[in-house]
Amino acid sequence: MSSATSSGGTGAPVIGLDLGGTKIAAALFGADGAVLARHTRPTPALEGATAVLDALAGAAATVDPGRLATAIGIAAAGVVDPRTGVVTSATDSIRGWAGTVLGAGLADRTGSPVACDNDVRATAGPELAALRAHRTGRGPSSGAAGPDGPDHREAGADGPDRMEPARPKAGRGSSGADGPDRVTSGPDGPGRGSLLFVAVGTGVGGAIAVDGRMLHGAAGIAGHLGHLPSPEAAGLPCTCGATGHLEVIASGPGIVAHYERLAGSPVDRLETVAARAARGDAAAVRAITVGAAATGHVLGGLANALGPDRVVVGGGVPRIGPLYGDALATAFAAELMPPLRGLTPEAPLFGADAAVLGAAALTTTLPLHHPGAVR
Repeated sequence: MSSATSSGGTGAPVIGLDLGGTKIAAALFGADGAVLARHTRPTPALEGATAVLDALAGAAATVDPGRLATAIGIAAAGVVDPRTGVVTSATDSIRGWAGTVLGAGLADRTGSPVACDNDVRATAGPELAALRAHRTGRGPSSGAAGPDGPDHREAGADGPDRMEPARPKAGRGSSGADGPDRVTSGPDGPGRGSLLFVAVGTGVGGAIAVDGRMLHGAAGIAGHLGHLPSPEAAGLPCTCGATGHLEVIASGPGIVAHYERLAGSPVDRLETVAARAARGDAAAVRAITVGAAATGHVLGGLANALGPDRVVVGGGVPRIGPLYGDALATAFAAELMPPLRGLTPEAPLFGADAAVLGAAALTTTLPLHHPGAVR
């Protein structure tokens, strides 16, 4: 197991890597946050962990041929413990991924120090940074909204893209007729903030930040919201080996499977279910709204427990349309205690670059695993 030391902000170029089951994305960020280069390649998921580590190192080398970067951050699929740099648990989407020594293994291959975390937590990092900036009044105004929320990659004709945090909506803490801005007051003080983030796609992942600090928990397990119990999923087997977890009713494959049980016939993908729901197919409408409501109920209960300033719902599933979003929001609101009424789920502020941006930021917030460390 590698030794690791915490890194402060260096103001130096860093690489962000995003590892998914099908694709590796890489970006080289300059000291000022400018995106200097990008690269993508397929994930050799069926070839095993060694091949995946080699591919990650290859992606880093391709995006940074001049070796400008002083560190590498990686956002990876699976349960990742950033302190040990080990993937403590994973599905079979990447063969043999569980138990992989990710941090030190990539450091040895690249010769650079490496910080690593779960992909959803890393993606939530820029959202937390934007919340902190908003609470201190330093956040820039939001950009123009797109299908997935505002786009905060500012591209110009005279320079590279630049990743900038956006200002979150004022939400329940906004100033107005009911009193002053409560976002910047309270026992946790300015410049902090609490965030509840969920990503609903082929699985259901999440991240939790309390009073400005991202929670990792034992073995890096914190934030795996898809494995909370859900009454709507009662009796259904989960990929983790338990039954009745949110993921099996609320994820994309979970909604598809629910539709197939209701309709008694197979369907190829979630988008087909959504199209049938738009045409009034009752089974499709029910499968989507039950999955969305299950997520909303869980998020509402967690909001009561954690008291977040902001709740973010991302991933591919929410993009299927307002039928999903309305059902989730209604279920969420139904769970809230009076002090939280007015808190609503929001779309992410960042687009496709969120994971690589968050990965790069890990190099300033998490332990660094160094080449050749004893393990």
